[in-house]
Amino acid sequence: MNRAVAVLILALLVTAVAVPAAAQSLDDVVREIEAVYGRMTDLRADFTQTAFNKSLNQTIPAKGTVYLKKGGKLRWEYTEPTPQEIVSDGKKLWVGSFLAGLGRLRTEFQVRFLNPAQPKDTEGNWALDLAPKQPLPTMTRLILSIDPKSWEIRKAVVHDQFENTVTMRFSKMVVNSGLPERTFTFVAPKGVVIVPLK
Repeated sequence: MNRAVAVLILALLVTAVAVPAAAQSLDDVVREIEAVYGRMTDLRADFTQTAFNKSLNQTIPAKGTVYLKKGGKLRWEYTEPTPQEIVSDGKKLWVGSFLAGLGRLRTEFQVRFLNPAQPKDTEGNWALDLAPKQPLPTMTRLILSIDPKSWEIRKAVVHDQFENTVTMRFSKMVVNSGLPERTFTFVAPKGVVIVPLK
């Protein structure tokens, strides 16, 4: 599964800022998500991930820590199954433009409740079903589970055009802690060859 999918999920973590009001309608939920994005400056969270590859009928688990800062800056550290990093200073990874639009969810996505008759999932989280308005090979559908009290994203499921899925669960979120800029600077270890992505 392409790590770019994980990057898209990461972008949506910016909604994790506490809001006192409990939304009732889809419009209320979307308004709250768009409002909290404007107040978020940075975020750190642990994650567990399960990637299912349909063509191989294979599920690959992973886990690690994600760091996000407004302006498209991110650091995605995988600790299992093998150590791996995705780092962006906000200029060298295309996800920056996606982040800039998160304050306008309805501009970027067709948004609905996953089940309009029952807008919360079995754990009591708002369950949103998002379809990107601009076609993305790495994401045809995104399902989010959002805590109705803290507004933290608890789970995100990304579907791609090949019917593969990546499911991520987030925990231990810390918002607006003042993450230093060096967190988003990649320093290649000695002897490592850097291959630019085109």
